[in-house]
Amino acid sequence: MKKVIMALLLLIMAVAATYALYPISAKLPKNTTFDQLEVLKSERKLLAYSKGKVIRSYNISLGANPEGHKQYEGDNKTPEGTYTIHDKNPNSGYHKNLGVSYPNVQDKAAAKKLGKSPGGDIKIHGLRNGVGFIGRLHRFMDWTHGCLAVTDAEIDELYAHTPVGTPIEIKP
Repeated sequence: MKKVIMALLLLIMAVAATYALYPISAKLPKNTTFDQLEVLKSERKLLAYSKGKVIRSYNISLGANPEGHKQYEGDNKTPEGTYTIHDKNPNSGYHKNLGVSYPNVQDKAAAKKLGKSPGGDIKIHGLRNGVGFIGRLHRFMDWTHGCLAVTDAEIDELYAHTPVGTPIEIKP
């Protein structure tokens, strides 16, 4: 039984390594700037726009409880609404990240009515440091605490082309 389990683990690791090495489609020119991001939660897509055109589409993982708008800290939901990219962290525990400006005034008021904290630290991030080899396999489930997860190569691209202040609309 142990040999079968070990063989399966090795197979999974080999497949994961293949997916992790699979490159993003053609490289973007260095002067490309994403000026708007749109998330379609039900489709598990993040669309990156430049000058009104979709330049990239990324498959994403969401919070472990993905349906509905984030209401409070610990609900494992990904927020819905209009926010901005308000910071960039090259030294994240999840490769790199882009900070999403959740919670806004309405989010704080709604959580207060529930007697709870709205939470925060919603990010677009790569994979936890040390497990980047999983690559695209992370998309088989929603696993974050409310963040939007992409591969490490994808967050590298998003990080390079998305300035602080970029609007992001997160739709159901």
